[in-house]
Amino acid sequence: MPGVVYGIEADSVAFKVDARRVRAVLAEGHALFDVEVEGDGGRQPVIVKDQQRDPVRGSLKHLDLLRVRLDEKIQATVPLEIEGVEDAPGVREGGVLEHVTRELLIEALPTDIPDRIVADVSGMGIAETMMLDAIAAPAGVDFVGDNLEEIVIATVTAPSEVVEEEEIEEEAELVGEEGEVPEGEEGAAPEGEGEGGEAAESGGEES
Repeated sequence: MPGVVYGIEADSVAFKVDARRVRAVLAEGHALFDVEVEGDGGRQPVIVKDQQRDPVRGSLKHLDLLRVRLDEKIQATVPLEIEGVEDAPGVREGGVLEHVTRELLIEALPTDIPDRIVADVSGMGIAETMMLDAIAAPAGVDFVGDNLEEIVIATVTAPSEVVEEEEIEEEAELVGEEGEVPEGEEGAAPEGEGEGGEAAESGGEES
């Protein structure tokens, strides 16, 4: 699999590496790791800057690596995971929890970049929303972006079945109101029948 490593005012260096080795390293989930490219000055700390994948199969086709200095802060994207879904009161009551934001842009020293950030949603009830400001950033890490307090992490919505049942009950009440017979008119004969109808029918027989 082809790739390129660049950064720290050095030339970009293209490389090829066994795809299985790359998948194994990325599967470990480390944000920072060392890479050694033949003829590029030995082992160097890098982070994954970009991954190009096959649009159909999803397999990794190209890898961009960025050289970093361990004493300088950098920006990186890390996965945001949630835990405690099954314990959330809203989920126990039948609500549906939606994980909205799955990645966060952070700034930190390369050695302080976490493999992931975890949000605890075990206290969320129905119709509740968790925003980013409810999560404490790990030590040495700053969240990056505008209007961070408006970033939605997760929401819990009421189950659609409950909404449908309420709508059915409302429709049944409306139908019942429209089909009511006014008081004093129960059992009234249809138009054209009754005493007047009988007289007309009788008169026809006499003639």
